[in-house]
Amino acid sequence: MTQPDPVGILGGTGPLGRGLARRLGAAGVPVILGSRDPARASAAAEPLPQVTGDSNEGAAAARTVIVAVPHAGHAELLTALAPTLAGALVIDCVNPLGFDKRGPFAQPPPAGSAAEEAAAILTDATVIAAFHHLSAELLDSDVPLDTDTLVLGDDRAAVARGIELATLIGINAIFGGRLRNAGQVEAFTANLIAMNRRYGTAERKAHAGIRITGLA
Repeated sequence: MTQPDPVGILGGTGPLGRGLARRLGAAGVPVILGSRDPARASAAAEPLPQVTGDSNEGAAAARTVIVAVPHAGHAELLTALAPTLAGALVIDCVNPLGFDKRGPFAQPPPAGSAAEEAAAILTDATVIAAFHHLSAELLDSDVPLDTDTLVLGDDRAAVARGIELATLIGINAIFGGRLRNAGQVEAFTANLIAMNRRYGTAERKAHAGIRITGLA
């Protein structure tokens, strides 16, 4: 049986990155968990099957790389790793959001979205967008995932690979349009967070997701 190609995760010690690593590793996909601190990445990876820890540079050497860093460091990190990421499929799941006393809100970068920002920096890579509306807490658990994810991009083969990875971890994945439409997908995460805050309680945390209906 052929071993699946490894997936690198930049910012893999954060909640979303670790959750995706847990699910991918459990599905038999080798994962390289990247971090600015390789020792921290190794400690986070140790209890997870098929997952190893490394630096962000080490994770970027994989040919499929998920970007799960806070948006504040997004452009700087990708600029530094651009030579390593040349030729890679980069799956961006970063949500540029702000928070104030009125709650969460979208803060799109000048490029229009984090994914478009990544594509402008990584001109020698193929960038798609996916995994924006997933609960990091549910990902990093054994609870079955009952949600959809939208995969956006301009390259059909790259989108198909994103859909394949989502399917492997038990998520229904749907093509959501070209990369230029990523901005509203990223922004909708602010609405989901607001729903979680409104409908969650101390006893029961809410984990709002999306479900697309009416497709054949």
